[in-house]
Amino acid sequence: MLEIKNLVVQIEDNRILNGLNLTVNDGEVAAIMGPNGSGKSTLSYVIAGKEDYEVLDGEILLDGQNVLEMAADERAAAGIFLAFQYPLEIPGVGTMTFLKACLNAQRKARGEAELTTPEFIRAVNGAADKLEINKEMLKRALNVGFSGGEKKRMEILQMALLQPKFCVLDETDSGLDIDALRIVSEGVNALRAQGRSFLVITHYQRLLNHIVPDTVHVMSKGQIMKTGGKDLALELEASGYAEYRTGEAA
Repeated sequence: MLEIKNLVVQIEDNRILNGLNLTVNDGEVAAIMGPNGSGKSTLSYVIAGKEDYEVLDGEILLDGQNVLEMAADERAAAGIFLAFQYPLEIPGVGTMTFLKACLNAQRKARGEAELTTPEFIRAVNGAADKLEINKEMLKRALNVGFSGGEKKRMEILQMALLQPKFCVLDETDSGLDIDALRIVSEGVNALRAQGRSFLVITHYQRLLNHIVPDTVHVMSKGQIMKTGGKDLALELEASGYAEYRTGEAA
């Protein structure tokens, strides 16, 4: 379970999160929707441990442990995964080399044995097939020359291999066509389990047709303003964010 208590965050003296409170239970898929500038991406970065953000108050508890006291790699080893809105290209780093290094680093941090090369290749090929990832992609530098959909599928491939406990999807639907959205969503849904929770950040209800949430939260002014079931997303799609839009610049 992830529990966020009174989280206050700023960057360059600009307050973005203002006493945010949020609980995501084991096995739950929680969606966060809200207008631009409400602090949604900032929340994802702070959970994952991105630098540059100053936490002024509050806690982020993963199974009772405050992850704000951990470095980013320690949070990853503890089971936090962030799928970026805009995955980075890393020239010169092979995709398979990257995947194997990440997977074995986390296994080592957890006191588990590293995978042998045959075990690793079987795991990657199995996950790649489910996500319709061409084997040629796996031979290239990480994300270099990939389309938007290919980059997002690569993020879900990483998630499938790492088997995290808490997954944050920051506007994963951004830049996806209909087919890529279906493939990515099926990959996410295949990972839904009682011991794994998701925080899905999106502007649009269309993603939630594919990844159906248990809970929907509306975020504005750096706070959770309203919480409801999946029908709340439909209401937002129909009415927009006018009552929540305040002109924030975060």
